[in-house]
Amino acid sequence: MALVQLSLAALFVALVGAAVYLQAYSSAIFYLILAASLLALIVYAMDKVAALENRRRISENRLHLIALAGGWPGALIAQKLFNHKTTKRPFRIVFWITVLINGGVVGWTFTDGGSALLTRGMAEMERLVALLGG
Repeated sequence: MALVQLSLAALFVALVGAAVYLQAYSSAIFYLILAASLLALIVYAMDKVAALENRRRISENRLHLIALAGGWPGALIAQKLFNHKTTKRPFRIVFWITVLINGGVVGWTFTDGGSALLTRGMAEMERLVALLGG
């Protein structure tokens, strides 16, 4: 099962990466997914260490928010790598719901309506960055 889950994460990142390579998708979103995945990996590692040392933990809501923001591939890798958050059923259910929502939103952005909204949103972000002197 772990191999299937890790393959799913790799396939998702590869498909979005291929779409960027073919210039059919925003590279900024791809980089956001990579950054959120790296953040998830780091935060899961920090939470695992905190659990082992009986220190204050990172909230499950925060872990789910990172996954929902595109970091679920990194979260999935971290779960398997650190054997962390793999047995608590309610957590796992919410995690997979975040994966489905994120995948649905990314899939929707490939439709005409989603692509138009994504393009407008990216243009607005670029405008804001320019206004802030970036």
